[in-house]
Amino acid sequence: MTPPASATPAAPAAASPAELAAAHGLTVSGARPPLPEYVRQLWGRRHFVTAYATARMQATYSTAKLGQVWHLVTPVLNAAVYYFVFGLIMKASHGVPDYLPFLLTGVFVWDFIGSSINAGTRAVHANLGLVRALHFPRASLPLASVLQLFQQLLVTMGALVVLLLAFGQTPGPAWLLAAPVLALMAVFCAGCAMVMARIGSKAPDVSQLMPFVLRTWMYSSGVMWSIEQMLRQGNLPHWVALALKLNPAAVYIDLMRYALIDSFGAHSLPPHAWAIAVGWSLLAGVGGFVWFWKAEEEYGRG
Repeated sequence: MTPPASATPAAPAAASPAELAAAHGLTVSGARPPLPEYVRQLWGRRHFVTAYATARMQATYSTAKLGQVWHLVTPVLNAAVYYFVFGLIMKASHGVPDYLPFLLTGVFVWDFIGSSINAGTRAVHANLGLVRALHFPRASLPLASVLQLFQQLLVTMGALVVLLLAFGQTPGPAWLLAAPVLALMAVFCAGCAMVMARIGSKAPDVSQLMPFVLRTWMYSSGVMWSIEQMLRQGNLPHWVALALKLNPAAVYIDLMRYALIDSFGAHSLPPHAWAIAVGWSLLAGVGGFVWFWKAEEEYGRG
């Protein structure tokens, strides 16, 4: 006699792949770790970041006959062009004491800021093969790009000091302020590079627009002309004047000029200049890092 259907024992339900993976201790490949763990992993890769940045710096201009000398020649040539166009033709040097040291300092500092942000745009997308092949904190890539450019900046700062001495600037205690300015600027650029790396990983065409954005930013950062003189005229809309005062690139450039140029240091800094510099550094550095980390598991997909 056939037992009733209700008496037939039910077959065990098949476990889902996720349940099987959890039961055997498997985790999702490339999953985003908690933020403290991510920081720990990134610190553990610090030697890779340093070696990668150094190798890239040595490879830059490796096919040129002058080699690494171009790290020094490029900003000097840019400064010469800007001096001819803005200093001589457009008379931007009028009313600006020590205009050549003023211009050189602005060019050297901006070169690092602009190059860092531009390099961050391509940091992840240009290394998709590495991202898809190996598991490591993806923040290593934009950080390595900024570290490479920071190493170059330290070399070019030596050349800048020589040029400033040649143009009559005298070393003083204020020159020591260049160190914290460099540190704040490096943190700011690292944060911006991570922001642009996340954007560039999803929209690679952004790298084609960045030269135009950075050129506009450079012209509004007082690299070739004095923002102070422009504000003194008082014919700018309030929001434009406020934007110029809070422009992070302009703030870092002014702080470096205040530290290294005698005539610039003779004047008082704008109110809260150091506070603005620290604020931008923390906002970009911490905010950029967290925002990049939130998309950690998405890099290299699609």
